[in-house]
Amino acid sequence: MAVYTEVSDEDLIAFIAEYDLGDVVSCKGIAEGVENTNYLLQTNLGRYILTLYEKRVKESDLPFFLGLIEHLAAQEVSCPVPVHGRDGNALRQLCDRPAAMVSFLDGMWPRRIKPGHCSALGAALAQLHVAGDSYPVERPNALSVQAWRPLFDACAARADTVSPGLSTILARELDHLESHWPKNLPTGICHADLFPDNVFFIGGDLSGIIDFYFACTDFFAYDLAICLNAWCFERDNSFNITKARLMLSRYRTVRPFSDAEVQALPLLARGSALRFLLTRLYDWLHHPEGALVQPKDPLDYLAKLSFHQTVNGPEAYGLE
Repeated sequence: MAVYTEVSDEDLIAFIAEYDLGDVVSCKGIAEGVENTNYLLQTNLGRYILTLYEKRVKESDLPFFLGLIEHLAAQEVSCPVPVHGRDGNALRQLCDRPAAMVSFLDGMWPRRIKPGHCSALGAALAQLHVAGDSYPVERPNALSVQAWRPLFDACAARADTVSPGLSTILARELDHLESHWPKNLPTGICHADLFPDNVFFIGGDLSGIIDFYFACTDFFAYDLAICLNAWCFERDNSFNITKARLMLSRYRTVRPFSDAEVQALPLLARGSALRFLLTRLYDWLHHPEGALVQPKDPLDYLAKLSFHQTVNGPEAYGLE
């Protein structure tokens, strides 16, 4: 269970007293999530998510994240809205951690991805990109191409213990991506972590997007490439071009692609696969004994990278 910081009843009641949210009815830890401590808070006036930000999230970044979701919600993107206390602040301290509360979103993330989910996601991601274009604050992507070499260096010596020859594969791919990474694609606010467990549906309708704590300023098409990897591969790691075509076609009805974005997509998909392969590999090799959260298998992303290395053009993703 991903509750790193336990909150006592006394601390919780004192914290909630700083808001106009009524009386606490219940407060339950949320097992899902790996970065922060989250609680589902029920008061007599409604339901909220209470988050205590742990050490992997920089406190200095929190005003960007909270301001962003408030901006997006005002632009009719379905996402959590920060709750402000009586003093007007959304960010405060609880148990020596930065903490905030946001509105509760109804829905469930899809355990089995269907083509309709991918179509709805494409439209929602494009809406997010358009809405974020007017957000006045920028945050460079701390896990873009410039961050991959240090991650590789921290893993290279033991990478072959995970899969024989992995260190050589990663070194060659990193050399290729560093020398070919695009420089002038359309750029703006990206979610950068839009995995299925960060997207809620009610029936077949997308009801909300959560977990903006990797949000940053980067290429829009790179954000799409992250989604292609997260949503369009089957459990046997085969690529589902139907899901990709639906995602991309719905996206472009809201925000059309430039020609440069279309041509760059195969390279960006390789980069996205390498990024998550490296971060998962790092967590796998540096996982402390007794940690609450089990690291994710990095080899899933090795299989995805291998697919993208065979791609000769955007047609492989259903683009014409």
